[in-house]
Amino acid sequence: MSPKEIVEKMISEDSFSKWLKLNIINIKKGSCTLKTTINKEMTNGFNLSHGGICFSIADSCLAFAANSYGKITLTKSAEIHFIKKVNLNDTIVANCHHSLKDENNFSVELTNQHHEKIANFIGLVHFTNEGWS
Repeated sequence: MSPKEIVEKMISEDSFSKWLKLNIINIKKGSCTLKTTINKEMTNGFNLSHGGICFSIADSCLAFAANSYGKITLTKSAEIHFIKKVNLNDTIVANCHHSLKDENNFSVELTNQHHEKIANFIGLVHFTNEGWS
């Protein structure tokens, strides 16, 4: 399967990514770019995006990039560093790249509609022996 076919299959069975209204901008082996807009259901008591939303956007972007190689891939660990607050109606772009230093590491940069960096996310994955079909 091609990276695009893998991601289409993943999204078709991923209710949470659908709920996040993730739009794939670009997918190729080892990388993914997607975007979404923060809606009212995604906000916390301060009317800002809940931190778990940005984490989830980055985690989905990582999953799509890692699985694009054709092996079913699972996240083993992940961390996020928040840089800037995210407001209601902000458009978030997540851009994931495979690390050249460690084959199991991926990094995701999240930016807003003003191209300001809002968070950095790093994930460690496990590539299974099971392929996508």
